[in-house]
Amino acid sequence: MKILVTGGAGFIGSHIVDSYVKAGHDVAIIDNLATGKKENLNSKAKFYKADLTNKIEIQKILLKEKPDVINHQAAESSVVVSVKNPQQTFLNNTIGTVNLLQACVDAKVKRVIFASSGGCMYGDAKTVPTTETAPPSPLSPYGITKADGEFLLAFYAKEYGILYVALRYANVYGPRQDPHGEAGVVAIFLNKMLSKEKPVIFGDGSCVRDYVFVEDVAKANLLALTKAKNETINIGTGKGTSVKEVFKLLKKAVGYTEAPLYGPHRTGDLQRSILQISKAKKTLGWEPKTSLKDGLERTTRWFHGE
Repeated sequence: MKILVTGGAGFIGSHIVDSYVKAGHDVAIIDNLATGKKENLNSKAKFYKADLTNKIEIQKILLKEKPDVINHQAAESSVVVSVKNPQQTFLNNTIGTVNLLQACVDAKVKRVIFASSGGCMYGDAKTVPTTETAPPSPLSPYGITKADGEFLLAFYAKEYGILYVALRYANVYGPRQDPHGEAGVVAIFLNKMLSKEKPVIFGDGSCVRDYVFVEDVAKANLLALTKAKNETINIGTGKGTSVKEVFKLLKKAVGYTEAPLYGPHRTGDLQRSILQISKAKKTLGWEPKTSLKDGLERTTRWFHGE
């Protein structure tokens, strides 16, 4: 299968590219390298340095490659950044997605896999673990752009027959996650601990998240190539862990002895987010294989350079 991955030099996207290449697919990547890294690029995938906001350039690439499937991972992914700069977030995420989907029409792309957001889509949901039937209630510009993406997919499916699968990720963590951004508490904590600095916990540390290992997420994207059509599917673990507990687990894994610092609660942060994953099991035949303990240990080893 010929697949084009946007954001394929990024944290999650590069793991997806690796899984596709390993499965024998012909893979191309679009990434503007704003947050993606050249060292994450798979040497067997063709690479285009391009920005989704450049409509003409994206159209040219798709018409040249004519992929069977688009896997759309590229986005401004930080809730905090989206609150600070909503205009740029909507340009990158919503307009970028429109440009990509319109190019899909011209290139006759058959299927789009979209990186959506479980936590940000549902907001502080009344029912936890939360199912895909919960009404969208995003509390940040980032979450709103992910809802926009799903509505756009539904429109292009109805109007042009492009099949889609929107995977609503929980909090993804693992090797290659950027510790210098404002998203990804595991990477940020690890980087601080290994640098002998004190990590900052925002709020009182009681916020609960569903942490899913990046290789499990890549497996879901591999299954989504052929399974499910015009569906939104949660990709998480169905289990919640507080930020304080993540700190304790990492502290033990690293051998860190200091107490954390505490900062104010951040706008857009949710109190509790856990995803119900029964639909992923039924529709994709997918379930997470990596426990939080094992995943954090593997991530720690990667940060150590092992």
